[in-house]
Amino acid sequence: MSKNNYKAVQTTKNEKEWRLFEILKGNVIAYMITAIIFIAAALLLTYTGLPETSISLIAILTTIISAFIAGYDAAKGAKARGWFWGMSSGMVYAILLILIGSLVGKSLALTSRTITLLIIAIGSGALGGMIGINVKK
Repeated sequence: MSKNNYKAVQTTKNEKEWRLFEILKGNVIAYMITAIIFIAAALLLTYTGLPETSISLIAILTTIISAFIAGYDAAKGAKARGWFWGMSSGMVYAILLILIGSLVGKSLALTSRTITLLIIAIGSGALGGMIGINVKK
């Protein structure tokens, strides 16, 4: 009879607080990357022949990259559940992006674009968290 060597890893209150700090830190880094990519895209749109139809693709790729990095950063020091911490970080990224967009656009509506943004950010964050937790410290 084989003995199960699986040992449950519990998250302490201090680690949860630390993870929340890491989620916020990861999101700050993600938004800095978002700003850099958007500034570069604006310059390309202004000074080259890049068509304006590429804005949607740039926004989607930026969301994927930024949410992935936020998830990676949030989970890289966790003991367990990297997917959860990454997914949480991606969700925070998306919600902040939606809120900022609604302040600029003067309307907060749940549309297919908003739902797509949430799904992309949560998925990218979860993937980043899965990779981040498995990186050697």
